[in-house]
Amino acid sequence: MKNKFFKVTLAMVGTILSLGLGVNLSKANSRQVIGVGSTALQPLAEQVGNRFSDKYGVDVSIQGGGSGTGLSQVQAGSINIGNSDVFAEEQGGIDAKKLQDHKVAVVGIAPVVNKNVKVNNLTSEQLKKIFTGKITNWKQVGGKNQKIVLVNRAKGSGTRKTFENSILKGSTAKNSQEQDSNGTVQKIVAQTPGAISYLAFSYVNANKADGIKSVNIDGVKPNYQNVTTNKWKIWSYEHMYTKGKATGNTKKYIDYVESKSIQKTLVKKLGYISINDMKVSKNAKGDILPQK
Repeated sequence: MKNKFFKVTLAMVGTILSLGLGVNLSKANSRQVIGVGSTALQPLAEQVGNRFSDKYGVDVSIQGGGSGTGLSQVQAGSINIGNSDVFAEEQGGIDAKKLQDHKVAVVGIAPVVNKNVKVNNLTSEQLKKIFTGKITNWKQVGGKNQKIVLVNRAKGSGTRKTFENSILKGSTAKNSQEQDSNGTVQKIVAQTPGAISYLAFSYVNANKADGIKSVNIDGVKPNYQNVTTNKWKIWSYEHMYTKGKATGNTKKYIDYVESKSIQKTLVKKLGYISINDMKVSKNAKGDILPQK
């Protein structure tokens, strides 16, 4: 059962953010943890928050808004945790030296299409040409004669930054409709003939993802095992950033996310990859290194 505290503070955080007001966390309820940011991390952060609230009686509030929002809000001291799909060093206007990084999971990101698109595999080059507007019809990549409808994430999205770093590699995406959350993208692609976008694995495998399907890239399937070895290259860490060292219930909550009980169960159940299962690591520059 969802904790009673959760609904109250979601409304409170929404009001705070919509008004552009800050919160003096030193005066905030000591039994309260507020996290804002990545919608890719949101399902995990919310469900762990519910369990944590039930177990410890601590009010946990989680909102989306995108990685850029999470990082800017935590840097401003308005929230306890800034959830992000990207390293703070990658986000403009963020002083990463003032933030503490807590990597709590890994998220794979897959290109997704409307279920009626008759294409199951694309090359990296084809995918790049689709998102830069050089390929505009599915028949150009082996599908039927149907216009390709691009659905992009909004600027500031960590999911978008990860996708573009891996696929566009510096090229500019074609102007298209932009959405601010994985959940909204999922619904639009499912309802729009010819649509293509990209989603975190947790949204591709969700119960309400019936109208979409993922697409292989260069013959490689977007799955858990291929992410752990970097055979599937579109992935990122799920970061929980704090302003300085995490303390009190914020630290307790993050420790709970990182615990073996959560990493072995809920992380995998929701479609994420446990930090403990990675065979490689990645730094802020995108370099792939052996896992320590």
